[in-house]
Amino acid sequence: MTVPTNDAAPPSTNDLLTAALFGPNFRQEHGFWRRLLTTEPFRRPGGGTADERLALSYHRLRILNNALDSGARLAADPRALAALHEWLGPVDPALTTVAGIHYNLFLGSLLDHDADTGRDLSDFLAMRRVGTFLCTEVAHGNDAAAVETTAAYDRERDGFVLHTPHAGAQKFMPNTSPAGGPKSGVVAARLLADGADHGVFLFLAPLTDAHRALPGVRVRRLPARMGSPVDHCLTSFDRCFVPRDALLAGQQGRIGDDGRFRSEVPNRRRRFLTSIGRVTPGKLSMSASAVGSARVTLAIAVRYAGHRMISGSRAARRIPVYAHRTHHGPLAGAMATVYAMSLLHRRALDRWESATGADRDEAERLVAVAKGWITWQARAVIVECRERCGAQGLLENNGMTELFTGIEGAITAEGDNLAVHAKAAAEMLFSATGRDGAEDEGPGDLDDPAFLGRLFTAVEDHWFARARTRMSAAPPGDPLGRWNAASSAALRGVEAYACRQADEAYAEAVAATPGGEARERLTELRRLFALQWIARNSGDLLATGRLTADQVTFLPDAVEEAIAVVAGHTPALVASFALPERLMSDWPIAGPRYAEVYDDPEGPWHRGRRAGIRGRAAEFRRPVCGSRRRPLREKVAALGTRGVLLAYWGTTSMLSRWFEKPQVSVDESVRRKA
Repeated sequence: MTVPTNDAAPPSTNDLLTAALFGPNFRQEHGFWRRLLTTEPFRRPGGGTADERLALSYHRLRILNNALDSGARLAADPRALAALHEWLGPVDPALTTVAGIHYNLFLGSLLDHDADTGRDLSDFLAMRRVGTFLCTEVAHGNDAAAVETTAAYDRERDGFVLHTPHAGAQKFMPNTSPAGGPKSGVVAARLLADGADHGVFLFLAPLTDAHRALPGVRVRRLPARMGSPVDHCLTSFDRCFVPRDALLAGQQGRIGDDGRFRSEVPNRRRRFLTSIGRVTPGKLSMSASAVGSARVTLAIAVRYAGHRMISGSRAARRIPVYAHRTHHGPLAGAMATVYAMSLLHRRALDRWESATGADRDEAERLVAVAKGWITWQARAVIVECRERCGAQGLLENNGMTELFTGIEGAITAEGDNLAVHAKAAAEMLFSATGRDGAEDEGPGDLDDPAFLGRLFTAVEDHWFARARTRMSAAPPGDPLGRWNAASSAALRGVEAYACRQADEAYAEAVAATPGGEARERLTELRRLFALQWIARNSGDLLATGRLTADQVTFLPDAVEEAIAVVAGHTPALVASFALPERLMSDWPIAGPRYAEVYDDPEGPWHRGRRAGIRGRAAEFRRPVCGSRRRPLREKVAALGTRGVLLAYWGTTSMLSRWFEKPQVSVDESVRRKA
């Protein structure tokens, strides 16, 4: 009998950690984007004006589109859209912005509406026209349901007249200039028919040709925005006509052949939310971009800290700056946070994809909360890493400043974080109920991951209970006053909810990882993440009896111990990010020879001449042929008298210092050998 054998090597620790970060289908979901960003067109350019960099981003967009088997398939796949943002976001934020708008907000909206109408999308799939999305107005951002651009139905022409009634109704910040080629847009406008306002719907409208705005459309560039250049504009409409099929119709409403409006959704706000359903995949994409940017920044900072050498306790000893707790401590904490961000992002994506009608609202709330928490954490990580790289981190060629300004855009895009969290806080505040038995749980063991997980829940419950108490104490009859009284505590509850979800994602990752080093690393990271969060809330946990006074006293030491453990593995953990070396080589300080970037070919250190005793230049030359050794007489003649004296003085000085110093440092003499 033949016994089959499996010659495949078991997955390494690094492979298992990468699978925990990216999910079990790493190669299928991320392999294409990982390979794409290492190709020559996507390498980091050197300099260029803002307009040149913008043109490059649109050029890359077309290269990306040509590399796809189907742009429509990408637009219909939220995982692929998230992966695009996760890998391309750190490389070219402007490209990621225009690609996300084209494939998700524009093309995705077209695909989600009127799928049976056979709308011709060939120009957009072939990128003969670039798509954009016009929703936000100067006077309407997070309250987009109140936009004032109108789309009045004209029965005689069987179409809609788009119009901007005043300055506050101008569309704000869509990429609508002719840069990058002809543009079409999906426009959010208030549908007016037969004298009635039916709410906000989406309309497809051509905006520009290759050179200028089309008749009835006015486009003006906004002032330069911080960060990567995108052609953000003010866009307005002057009685611009579009045909009836320009309306992106669906169950939320349509204009029939008889010219009458019909809708299966009676609530106007619900109609609007149905129309802009693509905002949720957009939030997932913003989270993905933030996760990718934080990972790249942390990888650069950790690598730089390993080869940036500084003076040790002895002047003759050189050590990496990473050796100092003040340096590696924040980076270890950032590593625990970046893993938490990655795992929470995957959790939100999985929940949203698998959600049914019954739990759809809860899944969308998790996506929204995760987007806010992840992008805020990414900013904190990027700022910390930039500071750890000193002045090098301020230079554009090292990439960190671009990623910092890029994350500011993600914090605001697809709903400003604070507004998104405030909405979630209100929903959770009015729907939250007390957990059975939660009040009876007393202190446990800080070494028990399950106990640490219960503390996350306790913090969340505490803040929502405090918010409800404050709301009840506020004067009745003033809804805004009652909300104002409760909102700060409720927002803390939302933050606690995000952290609890991240901890549960950690727990699931640990449970899914086979026993061994990979599981140990995940357990250590989870413990550091949990202890830092619990230490921040230790006062409330002590007051409610969840922690003892001794545990609160011990917490700082426990955090320090966890930092020391994680810091020892942080350089190796960077490898689990699966960042291609060709990508990392585009950021100078990510390599040990970063100083060579600043080399000056005309610098004096490149001159192979030394002044002789009479001012004549003496040159060190390599023999043309034969032995590389030269007779001593030739060497002395080349050096000159001054060179010989300097060489003698330097050699004797170095030897005398070497004989005088102890051969074992104090630190080494008292440290037990491993």
